[in-house]
Amino acid sequence: MDPRVVKMAEVLVNYSVAVKPGDLVAIQTSTLGVEMANACVEQAIKAGGNVTSNITAGEIRETFMRLANDEQLAFVPPDATVLMESAACLISIMAPENTKEMSGVDPKKMAVRGKAMEPLGETMMRRTEQGELRWTGCAYPTQAAAQDAGMSLREYADFVYGAGLLQEPDPVAAWQKLKERQDKIIEWLQGKSQIHITGPGTDLTVSVAGRTWINDDGHFNFPGGEIFTGPVEDSANGEIQFTYPGFYAGREVTGVKLVFRDGKVVDASAQTDQAFLEQMLDMDEGARRLGEFAFGTNPGIQQFTKNTLFDEKIGGTLHMALGRSYPESGGVNESALHWDIVFDLRQGGNVTVDGEPFSKGGVFQIQGV
Repeated sequence: MDPRVVKMAEVLVNYSVAVKPGDLVAIQTSTLGVEMANACVEQAIKAGGNVTSNITAGEIRETFMRLANDEQLAFVPPDATVLMESAACLISIMAPENTKEMSGVDPKKMAVRGKAMEPLGETMMRRTEQGELRWTGCAYPTQAAAQDAGMSLREYADFVYGAGLLQEPDPVAAWQKLKERQDKIIEWLQGKSQIHITGPGTDLTVSVAGRTWINDDGHFNFPGGEIFTGPVEDSANGEIQFTYPGFYAGREVTGVKLVFRDGKVVDASAQTDQAFLEQMLDMDEGARRLGEFAFGTNPGIQQFTKNTLFDEKIGGTLHMALGRSYPESGGVNESALHWDIVFDLRQGGNVTVDGEPFSKGGVFQIQGV
């Protein structure tokens, strides 16, 4: 076993979700992620947790989505509801065998399934906000993910573990140092209102007045390396041409351009799979509004890999999520959709906040950061 697997499991269990004696710890992954799941089980048991695991296969998920009718798609397994209501810690390990396994599924079916699973997402967010649930999502290197990133498996594993700062003698201390830097950025943003983004094909304003900025320092997602908030739901005005493709449910949509008026997407275009983009935007009323606005800050992530878990943390980028807000940010948008898409400020992008320089070409303009 790669020793970094054990090191990552230690960080996930003891830092990211901070398992305590007696906690119900749910660990879920696919068949290729068993090595990491097993390492997490071992660490959770050592920490005194009570562990339950769920190992699934992409082939089974694809079969279900392809064959299920609307009634079956709307069925939520009772054990999933019980677990989401009772787990103290949740670790989700992404280990895809085929990142495109859902690409042939009818988007209408995805919308039905997404709507059915929305109550689970709401429960997760509510319990997180109330401090009852600590969760994190992470990635385990697989050939499929490495191929998407244009790397060998060895190179991709180095990338994944490097993004988690696991090469540091004390990864937790490294994450705490990053947290301190992100705290300074949040302190500067506190009390400010209007964010203005300009760049290629982009001129967009968003208000964050009265909202809370969250420091993602490797707890809610691993790796961390972003600060995010919930923008005022009716505030987005203008247009944005996203730099990188949007990835959702195994589909890749390139050249996404969105036009907002009073917080709502009034025009959407894409170079590929525009029909899928439009169907996702029509999923429900909240899907056309922003639920998240964030800046990527992770120094260990500098390249695009077609994995949003990493790409949204690229230092010098920002991303926005269509759909559901995180309640702890003050956002109130409700939707079955939460779709993050990345804009690279390093490619000619600039950000001002209440008229003051904030980021130029992906470099923060804040003193001391």
